Amino acid sequence: MSSFVHTVAGQVYRFDDLRTLMAQASPERSGDLLAGVAADSAAERVAAQMALADLPLRTFLSQSVVPYEDDEVTRLIIDTHDAAAFAPVAHLTVGGLREWLLGDDADEAALAALAPGLTPEMVAAVGKISRNQDLIAVARKCRVVTRFRNTIGLAGRLSTRLQPNHPTDDSAGIAASLLDGLLYGSGDAVIGINPATDNVPQVIQLLQMMDAVIQRYGIPTQSCVLTHVTNTIQAIERGAPVDLVFQSIAGTEAANRGFGIDLAVLAEGQAAALSLQRGAVFDDTGKRGEHVMYFETGQGSALSAGGHHGCDQQTLEARAYAVARRFKPLLVNTVVGFIGPEYLYDGKQIIRAGLEDHFCGKLLGLPMGCDICYTNHAQADQNDMDVLLTVLGVAGCSFIMGIPGSDDVMLNYQTTSFHDALYARRVLGLQPAPEFLRWLEQVGVFEPGALARLAAHMPPQFARLLP
Repeated sequence: MSSFVHTVAGQVYRFDDLRTLMAQASPERSGDLLAGVAADSAAERVAAQMALADLPLRTFLSQSVVPYEDDEVTRLIIDTHDAAAFAPVAHLTVGGLREWLLGDDADEAALAALAPGLTPEMVAAVGKISRNQDLIAVARKCRVVTRFRNTIGLAGRLSTRLQPNHPTDDSAGIAASLLDGLLYGSGDAVIGINPATDNVPQVIQLLQMMDAVIQRYGIPTQSCVLTHVTNTIQAIERGAPVDLVFQSIAGTEAANRGFGIDLAVLAEGQAAALSLQRGAVFDDTGKRGEHVMYFETGQGSALSAGGHHGCDQQTLEARAYAVARRFKPLLVNTVVGFIGPEYLYDGKQIIRAGLEDHFCGKLLGLPMGCDICYTNHAQADQNDMDVLLTVLGVAGCSFIMGIPGSDDVMLNYQTTSFHDALYARRVLGLQPAPEFLRWLEQVGVFEPGALARLAAHMPPQFARLLP
């Protein structure tokens, strides 16, 4: 591999390989310092960013940050690269791609056509030399639309995952949170439960409970139990009503092995879910919604799994999106502050990481959402989350989380509430998915024709959701 050199104020900085250059060009964050890959000074970081800006994009097709022969994610990235889609920008440098992305020629259609030609490392590199406003402006131009029982990602829309977790999986507690969320217009992305008791019988029970509510009230949404993909495959084999297959994923083979998965296991889960054909029919072909996967990611997962190969966490996060892209998911979200301050120390780092993740995922053609969150021992608070929620809404984020009072009582972290989703929709002029919005108006949750305006009284039929 080639080394890279740049001079700043008479000081010569040398970066031994692409992996080192990428890592030292990253904005400061605690995870890279913990891994020992961060720049030693602000001057060295600037030198790395300037050298990265001058790097031809073709370099990423001949040099890998994780060796091709050692890593199936690298092989996936290289072997599936679309040279024809890449051709319009193949002559550019990283800095040149940033300028093109910010220009008027990079519209929605052009960005959609380009996505298969970009590698995760390319978009991560652009992110490293971009200001926050650049990350927002480019991501806003990307439009990624997916469908299962409703349509997610359309312009002027912001969807939510209704997350009715309970520390003992108590049905009454889950039902109360579920009702609370529906009455605030949450749940169009998915009704998704993190099970406290993670075994197949419990997974099946939760799936049956959510499916019964969806079917009884005709709710145009989908459900998911966020269990390991192998548990979901077993649940499908036992006849459970599975809509979406969930899995946490990472950007290296070693980190994914830490999650107990590889690409073959994910393909098995996708095939099992597709065989059920539970999605709605959206056109006259009779073809049902085929986006059946739900993935979560987060900067720092590869480091915590001991599978980072000396790479920075933002680059590896972008590589996780190559895994997601392979399986055409309905939903992908970065759980941006969940792993803790060891990886993203404070509100500033969490906000920057959320914008980076959303930018990279959208450019790679993914339906990106964000769990706008932090742990209680991080140097962050709900005001930081308000900022990230607002700027992600401006950037065209597909979906966010909805949890009672912003406080997940099972996972013990702070995220966004049903009220937060209403705030974002109102101040930014956004609505839920169109099918879900019609349902909210029909059952009397939202006032017809108004922007996320709640009806004066609770629809009486919802009282039956509670035991």
